[in-house]
Amino acid sequence: MGLSPIMGKDNTIQHLLPLFLILLKDEHSDVRLNIISNLDSVIGIHQLSQSLLPAIVELAEDPKWRVRLAIIEHMPLLAEQLGVDFFDEKLNSLCMSWLVDGVFAIRSAATSNLKRLVAIFGLEWAQNTIITKVLSMARDPNYLHRMTTLFAINVLADVCPPDVITKFMVPVIANLANDTVPNVRFNVAKTMAKLTPVLDPTTVEMQVKPCLTRLHEDDDNDVKYFASEALVVVDNRLMAVG
Repeated sequence: MGLSPIMGKDNTIQHLLPLFLILLKDEHSDVRLNIISNLDSVIGIHQLSQSLLPAIVELAEDPKWRVRLAIIEHMPLLAEQLGVDFFDEKLNSLCMSWLVDGVFAIRSAATSNLKRLVAIFGLEWAQNTIITKVLSMARDPNYLHRMTTLFAINVLADVCPPDVITKFMVPVIANLANDTVPNVRFNVAKTMAKLTPVLDPTTVEMQVKPCLTRLHEDDDNDVKYFASEALVVVDNRLMAVG
């Protein structure tokens, strides 16, 4: 690929593109990943969308979690270059599958990716595609997936307006306060603390504070601690508005 800047785009497409396409099928995942990582600077990803897809899918399901992590980190660039229609049809399901990956680092990176995708495709796209899917994970039998819902809400709250947070996210968080797993419950408290500064006082008073007050009486010491910390944030928010 170092020859591409010297040869120019047209000659690269004519003479090197066939080689790139062969390398996209290489048996070694590092080779395929390297090709995908550098294609945009060489000829533009959009010109290879159909050829790229099989390689992306294989890398996304690679047994080596570090390979999966690397393709996740490239997903925003791929999304931007390939466009929303192609992404929704071919890649959206991959991004959602990473949220329930067995490796925490993958779930964490996939969660962070959501914010970058919203920045690319916009809030309306997020509401129609990913927010509903993320919130539905709150009912997943696996408590790790329920926790991922909370982590995702923390990330998405940075790019969502207060009315969306209040209408769609707060009820889900409050419901998870009844979860049987203490780790979920104390992450509810942490999430409420994160969201409180952007919520309107009425929501804080009527929905957030009662939830945290119940958690403050929890049998688990960690849940009590984080609920106590969150209640300080709540009280400061309510005092600030009189």
